[in-house]
Amino acid sequence: MIEPGTALSLVAAHGIALVAPLALIEGPIITIIAAWLAQQSILDIRAVLATVVAADLAGDAILYAAGRAGGHRIARLLRLDEARVADLSGQLNRNSGRLLIGAKLTHAAGAAVLFSSGAARVPFAWFMLCNLVATVPKSLAFIALGWWTGESYDRIGGWILPVSVGLVVVALIGGLALRRSRCP
Repeated sequence: MIEPGTALSLVAAHGIALVAPLALIEGPIITIIAAWLAQQSILDIRAVLATVVAADLAGDAILYAAGRAGGHRIARLLRLDEARVADLSGQLNRNSGRLLIGAKLTHAAGAAVLFSSGAARVPFAWFMLCNLVATVPKSLAFIALGWWTGESYDRIGGWILPVSVGLVVVALIGGLALRRSRCP
């Protein structure tokens, strides 16, 4: 993970051209920093939005391609449990849209679901459409966060993952409660 202070210095010095490759590595914090720099009139906010959305979708496509190529070695490299990938692949064959959008919005489950989408051979156009539907509001949320509170980028970076994991837990509990209420 790139240090937020280092990312700020690099983006401020080199501009929007550096946002895309850095966003592939650490999207949320780079988006927050880039939006804050746009608020300071250093970057153009429209360019920030277009760049972070494109970088996010490119990262999704890379994970999809890795899953499509398969291989236990790739799953291990990404630190994905092979049994979990197989389970997610089966779920994706039944509910790809909801699962993809949910995983993208919570951020924490993203890599495993994106990789599993490729392994499950979810049609690529559908995969990208679902990711676009989730990426735009998520990117806008991080841009808004950066615009209004970007000077606190170092503290914000520390709570993105815990909040994302919390959202996954709440979604799972809600899903289980909903399933129980529907089943006799």
